[in-house]
Amino acid sequence: MNFFSFVLALFLALAGACAEAQVPDALATAEAREDLLPKQELTGQILYQFLLAEIAAQRGQFGLSSSAYLDLATSTRDPRIVRRAAEIAFHARQYDAALDASRLWLTLEPASQEAKQMLSTLLLASGRIDELAVSLARDLAAEAPRTGDALMRLARIFARYPDKAAIRRLFEQLARPYPDLAEARLVLAQMAIGAGDGAAAHREIDRALELRPAWELAALFKAELLPKGTAQIDFLKTWLAVNPEAQEVRLGYARTLVAEKRYEASRVEFRRLLSANPDNPDMLYAVGILSLQVNDTAEAGQALKRFVELGRGDLDPARFYLGQIAEEAGRLDDALAWYDLVAASEHATPAKVRGAQILLRQNKLAAARERLAAARAGTPGDTRLLVAEAQLLRDAGLHAEAFAFLAKALEVQPDQPDILYETALAAEKLGYVDVLERHLRRLMVLKPDSAQAYNALGYSFADRNLRLEEAAQLIDKALSLERDDPFILDSKGWLLFRQGKLTAALEALQMAYARKPDAEIAAHIGEVMWALGRPNEALAIWREATKAHPGNEALATTIKRFVP
Repeated sequence: MNFFSFVLALFLALAGACAEAQVPDALATAEAREDLLPKQELTGQILYQFLLAEIAAQRGQFGLSSSAYLDLATSTRDPRIVRRAAEIAFHARQYDAALDASRLWLTLEPASQEAKQMLSTLLLASGRIDELAVSLARDLAAEAPRTGDALMRLARIFARYPDKAAIRRLFEQLARPYPDLAEARLVLAQMAIGAGDGAAAHREIDRALELRPAWELAALFKAELLPKGTAQIDFLKTWLAVNPEAQEVRLGYARTLVAEKRYEASRVEFRRLLSANPDNPDMLYAVGILSLQVNDTAEAGQALKRFVELGRGDLDPARFYLGQIAEEAGRLDDALAWYDLVAASEHATPAKVRGAQILLRQNKLAAARERLAAARAGTPGDTRLLVAEAQLLRDAGLHAEAFAFLAKALEVQPDQPDILYETALAAEKLGYVDVLERHLRRLMVLKPDSAQAYNALGYSFADRNLRLEEAAQLIDKALSLERDDPFILDSKGWLLFRQGKLTAALEALQMAYARKPDAEIAAHIGEVMWALGRPNEALAIWREATKAHPGNEALATTIKRFVP
């Protein structure tokens, strides 16, 4: 924001603040003002100067207009003309002239809020802090007993001014007569933070809380000054123990707990807030999402359904999560109904994909493909839908059809990364290693930081017991990009197994499984354990994985090789 824009914004903000502070009877004020105006005779000279000034302003010649208006204001001392002179000088960026006009305007109309606003704006813009402080101090004194509110309102207005040191000096002068006013201490804390003086901010906010121990705004500000994490949480928890009905602070406490991933503790706080506001959509949504985080789908479903019933806010995320809850509970028709209600948010495509996956589970592959095709027609640039259809075909065991479908899409978008990757995976299922390698090498050129590309090619070599040295380089490259990715760790473990390093292989695979208890990782762990002469442990992990992932093809195939 340039200087003039800031000055203009400040003037408008001050005008708005004064309008909020007092709303007089407009008609009575206008009538009283008319009585005070001078009986100005409209002479030819006055009319000429007035027209000259206005025409110049209309043509953007603000310098000429300002000069003409200032002459006219001095000769007539009519507040209406003086006001116009101040406004034109301001727009002409002739701040000294605007100041002179504003002072004259205030002399003629001492009660004019607009004149005070203009003068305050220009004093600040010209760096005359001491003079501005004297002017604002009079206004604050006149606001008693609402001086504290007026001071905080001024602080909000001046907060955007770039010279934080100057603003701090201004408010130190304004707050000086009010050493025991909590609002004054809070404002000084805010100004100290703006000027980079954290120690002073702590002193001032502590004094504010001494003066008003139950003041929520001060408590929240104090929490913001503290280091994030334990310090904030301990302060808010202690403060709330003394002030249990403070809803805003409790909300801040709950959000701080969320930020620290203390989901269960946060849910307790949001429940308390919800009990006080049972139909507050924000509280309902928060309880629903936090309940999902701690796997309490019953409470999550109850809260999110009520949120949807209220019909306020963005309902699509809640509908999507309700679909997931129903799907995990095996209520597939209910899940489909929820997913169909998700409209045009970021959850729309995932909802369509999950709906299609449900249809596949119901042995309705044709209907699933129709659903995705219709969705693609509505959003032709969304490759996620195209990839999802190919994955449906793969999940249905139609690997050749999936490959043909993707290869056709790749003809249209030969360098689309997601399609390249998925086509490579489809080729791998058919044993087209040359096609797999060509597409993945191309993907590495297009996206050198694609850990998935390096991993897929390295794993393919390792799984076939081919080019193990090159496979190691590829997998290590993938790990350097995504060190904690469970599937890359699985590839590393499987490579070590192929290299005969069984103990190291088991360690890597168990690390991967701890991060992601996936069926194929479990299959690999069992095979390594079997090779280490630990068949009972292998059978145990296979049973566990089969229970969690019934019908997984890779897991079932591995088990059959060892347990006919």
